[in-house]
Amino acid sequence: MKKKTKGKYAVLSLVSIVVGFILAFSYNLANKEKQEHPKLTDRQYERENQLRRELISQQEQNQSLQKELHLKQEKVRKIEKELSKEKQVFFDLAEDAEKYRMYLGKVKVQGKGIQVKLEDGAYMPEEENVNHYIVHEHHVFKVVNELYIAGASAVAVNGQRISYDSYIVCNGPVITVDGVQYPAPFQISAIGDPEILAAALNMTGGVKDQLVNDHIIFTLEKKDRIVLEPILGENT
Repeated sequence: MKKKTKGKYAVLSLVSIVVGFILAFSYNLANKEKQEHPKLTDRQYERENQLRRELISQQEQNQSLQKELHLKQEKVRKIEKELSKEKQVFFDLAEDAEKYRMYLGKVKVQGKGIQVKLEDGAYMPEEENVNHYIVHEHHVFKVVNELYIAGASAVAVNGQRISYDSYIVCNGPVITVDGVQYPAPFQISAIGDPEILAAALNMTGGVKDQLVNDHIIFTLEKKDRIVLEPILGENT
């Protein structure tokens, strides 16, 4: 009987020790958590809320500024596009102005092109009227007009630049270009694509065939470089 009582006390003692150990461990764990995460005072809690509100406000302000930045960037892009268009317009205007100066003969020009020589035909005893085989102003006009139609940027007759108001008059064996007389042969120079200009004059039934039918000697030569001086005595 005494042995059973002693055994019972031993078990109770062991249980008490285990329970005590668990309680002590729980207490220490709770204290540790309190130390790691101490309870905030009212003042600290209010400060934390204030900082949180300020952070949210700052984030909202940043988003608002980003939206404003995007709008301004879009405006800048639109302005840049408009300026780019204006730049292209000014460039086109300058390019057109230069083309007009070339057409009016205000500036010296050079480039590839062709040279056409028109000479009086050989003497024809059976032909009583010599006008039937000499070069006239309408022959020169045909060549000049066809060259401009084919895209020539500048044309000259015997070195004399042709402009929008030029006049060519035949006076016997010579022709007068803007008041300056030139004897035959007449050399017409044009700046432009040599292949296109030559093809325009040489087409079947075109200017060359018409002049040859009038007994005019027609010679065409392609040039890699032609230089045409500006019209003298004109206001630039």
